[in-house]
Amino acid sequence: MTSPRYAPAQPRRWLALWWAAAAGGLQAASLAWPGNGQPLWWLQMASLAVLAWLLSVSQGWRRGALLGGVFATAWLTGTFWWLYVSMHTYGGLAAPLAAAAVLALAMFLGGYYALISGLFVHFAPKGRAQGAIVFGAFWLLAELARGVWWTGFPWGAGGYAHVQGPLAALARWVGVYGVGAVAAALAMLLVQVRMSDLRSLRAWALVLLLGAIGVAAALDRHCAVETCHTPIQGRKTPVPLVLLQGNIPQDEKFEPGSGVPMALQWYRDLLLQPHRALVVAPETALPLLPQQLPEGYLQGLQDHFAQPERAALIGLPLGSMEEGYTNSVMGLRAGQSEAYRYDKHHLVPFGEFIPPLFRWFTDLMRIPLGDFNRGALVQPTFDWRGERFAPHICYEDLFGEELAALFVQPGRPAPTVLVNLSNIGWFGNTLAIDQHLAIARMRALEFERPMVRATNTGATAIIDHRGVVTHQLARHERGVLVGQVEGRDGAPTPYAHWAGRWGLWPLWALGGLVLMVAALRKRVPKGPRHTG
Repeated sequence: MTSPRYAPAQPRRWLALWWAAAAGGLQAASLAWPGNGQPLWWLQMASLAVLAWLLSVSQGWRRGALLGGVFATAWLTGTFWWLYVSMHTYGGLAAPLAAAAVLALAMFLGGYYALISGLFVHFAPKGRAQGAIVFGAFWLLAELARGVWWTGFPWGAGGYAHVQGPLAALARWVGVYGVGAVAAALAMLLVQVRMSDLRSLRAWALVLLLGAIGVAAALDRHCAVETCHTPIQGRKTPVPLVLLQGNIPQDEKFEPGSGVPMALQWYRDLLLQPHRALVVAPETALPLLPQQLPEGYLQGLQDHFAQPERAALIGLPLGSMEEGYTNSVMGLRAGQSEAYRYDKHHLVPFGEFIPPLFRWFTDLMRIPLGDFNRGALVQPTFDWRGERFAPHICYEDLFGEELAALFVQPGRPAPTVLVNLSNIGWFGNTLAIDQHLAIARMRALEFERPMVRATNTGATAIIDHRGVVTHQLARHERGVLVGQVEGRDGAPTPYAHWAGRWGLWPLWALGGLVLMVAALRKRVPKGPRHTG
């Protein structure tokens, strides 16, 4: 009779499922703790360690897959439950259908984690360090699949809980997915530690090695962000900013008799103020096409910002029935022959384009949806006062590998400041705002560039190149954020360098290699022993 692979006893089946569901809920809370919205790196690792323990004592890949699926469904439902608000509150979808849609999406995406959990139970080697590496690699594959397949929806990836933890130093090297993989490996290693390991020289050598790697990564990041290798020859003059947060009610935003005139009046009044700064208005701040604006409206803005020391980035739709429509940013400054334009590249399924066979679903809602044209992956920056501002719209900052392409274009300087224009008012006053802020902070860490955010309802903020929020408006309040930003030049980070050239393929290859090695190393079951 063979003994189980790990010493701890298996919990009862239903108790184990409850443990998995509870841990999944805590995983969601670790991304933005209810109450203050702060990410908690230690809770992310602790909750994932519960799943790691359940898998390490599980016998049979089917049970492992079930546990992983329950964990992931609870985690993802708890992460993006606010989709219910957009579908029911603003879209008018019946509450049961909206709730079922959120749950179905979580279960579908949770299937990736169910698969890798089953594979881990089936393939994991007996060695504790080896098992941790395999679990980290398998987790990486699940996160990549969720972030890439079916247009990708990686919102709430585990690595975002580490924007201010000890693993944040790794972001410039391996990005959010790499950080999440390391966290998963450490979570598994944590639950496999035994008292006997405290007397093992090999175990202490591994601890010292991991500690040395962590210290080296932290020192490297410190030197990178503080330029201790190559001191700055004369610091830049910070660029003054004015960020507008209109807080236009989402259920009125596109209504001709209420939200539209409210937005046009408020944003025009603020844009025409004599600011000697870059003024940024959020996504669809002007909710009409240029040809639909009141006579003289756009010309007045162009004349105002044709004066020196003034510039603006304004979110609005562009296009026509003949050429199609785009969700865009218009840039205005002195000395330009025509307005700067950025068109959103990564469109939101169901929001900006309707997937095939799903028209019936969108017809159930009263949200103004449509099929937008897609902008190019790499578009010119908006250059002003020596800085190169790279705009992107809404959840485009969720795809760091796409932003990385801006840093490796031959003959084209890399951006010095990232600018996000968003409107997540569709999701109410929920943790979606805090989660999106953590996403922006991770991008600042990965590229070591400041991130400027102008939003309709929050979080309107300025984030420096270290991922630290330096200025922020209160959420769901109308206001103006006045601050400044100092762009960063210099060579791209290692992550920007490899992700900009090869996308996420190096991570896919790493995870696939570990999967292949684990499959090859799995021992063929031996026949029963005969005793005489």
